[in-house]
Amino acid sequence: MSFNENVRLDTSRIRTGGGGRGGPGGLVIGGGIGGLILTLILMFLGISPDQVQVPQDTSGGRVDTAGEANDSLIAECKEGKDANEDIWCRMVGAENSIQAFWASELPRYGREWREPTLVLFQGQTQSACGTASNQVGPFYCPLDQSIYIDADFFQLLESQFGAQGGPLAQMYVVAHEFGHALQDQLGLLGRAQQDPQGAESGAVRIELMADCLGGVWAQHAATTPAPGTDEPFLKPLTDDQIRDALSAAAAVGDDNIQERTQGRVTPENWTHGSSEARQRWFLQGYKTGDLNQCDTFAVQSVN
Repeated sequence: MSFNENVRLDTSRIRTGGGGRGGPGGLVIGGGIGGLILTLILMFLGISPDQVQVPQDTSGGRVDTAGEANDSLIAECKEGKDANEDIWCRMVGAENSIQAFWASELPRYGREWREPTLVLFQGQTQSACGTASNQVGPFYCPLDQSIYIDADFFQLLESQFGAQGGPLAQMYVVAHEFGHALQDQLGLLGRAQQDPQGAESGAVRIELMADCLGGVWAQHAATTPAPGTDEPFLKPLTDDQIRDALSAAAAVGDDNIQERTQGRVTPENWTHGSSEARQRWFLQGYKTGDLNQCDTFAVQSVN
């Protein structure tokens, strides 16, 4: 998925934090890969299980979860050509496109999009739901309405979980997390906590719905213009790019993660859905372009 080279990028909604930009040091996980895998099974591409924790800051309003701003992560993110060349700028471009789409789409349903914050960090930073790090993976925190992503994590997604590289594979992750933000605004996230695991659980249905919502954005991405312009952020998708996104969806299926980490598949412990289901629901959103087709609670079986 390529950005139109001259489209302007807006970093005003994005916070940055964590370590410096040099090198992939954030990928070195204390305690070995096993601890990381366990955390991923619980959290990757999902809602932080620590969301019930109350942040220690009592000043009111949003907590400054990024700490010391590390603007060097996105300082050079000015235009679409930068997003085509740099993964951190690609996260900025994805945020711009997704925010613009939902801001234009929700009024059709009598809703107003409330812009969540994207926090880009390297290594580790603090969220209102707990510590954000490579061990946790990308997640949405309802307590501060923010999405936390360390873009270095995508290297691990490829090397450890078999995802293919490619911009749309990376942006699928961002779109999924914004799907959780939309679910939060619609009052749906609590259904995951009420029924937290199992192949047909509320948790799995919430995750697959977020995949579908990401697909809805992908369908409209090439026709969603930058605010105040007629130029879309993104060029039309290719079949290869869709395959990249599907490879990322398959990589984070519960069955794939369990097979790779424990050598067996136990559906009774699923929290995100099978690889096949994650691909299928992304395609449901992509092919229909209709968020009404993403109601995973309206079908008997989602896997």
